[in-house]
Amino acid sequence: MEITMRGLWTMLHGMGFGALYLMACSGAIVELTRPAVQSDVEQSEGRGRFLRNWLVAMAVLAWLTALSGTYILYPWYRAVPPAGASLTAYPQALLKSSASTAAWHAVGMEWKEHVAWLVPICITMAAAVAAKYGRGLRRTHQLRSAVLAFVLVSFCAAGVAGFFGAMLNKHAPVEGGRVIHLLP
Repeated sequence: MEITMRGLWTMLHGMGFGALYLMACSGAIVELTRPAVQSDVEQSEGRGRFLRNWLVAMAVLAWLTALSGTYILYPWYRAVPPAGASLTAYPQALLKSSASTAAWHAVGMEWKEHVAWLVPICITMAAAVAAKYGRGLRRTHQLRSAVLAFVLVSFCAAGVAGFFGAMLNKHAPVEGGRVIHLLP
């Protein structure tokens, strides 16, 4: 069993940082939509700290996903093949070479290049508001709704980016680099 270095980075980017981020979104959504009850008054300090730390961890995951995709994977994806080279090592050129896969680049990579940047921006805003208002976030319905809206936007943008990433990797995987042997 083996994997290439580029394949490992692709897996870390999508199934590591990205998938963990999507799973963490469910926890933030549950916490932000949970109705307030009287016993929350005593627990609000702990809950506020938990939500702040949770959103900060999510922001770190979102930035790791966006930065690894932009600065590590994307240059490999868009590498220009030399004349006469096999396109299997050049994902962008491979996708554009066929009418049946060109739309994956035109739509999928446009989303990943531009719209997916909403994810770290929105979740960083949500974490900053949670850090500033702490337990007051629980008492202010409009503020909590705004934070929830930004979490939902980041969740949807990340979900679509994850879908396109999986489909792009299926049709034109980023491969190459040193081979890592996982099992002898």
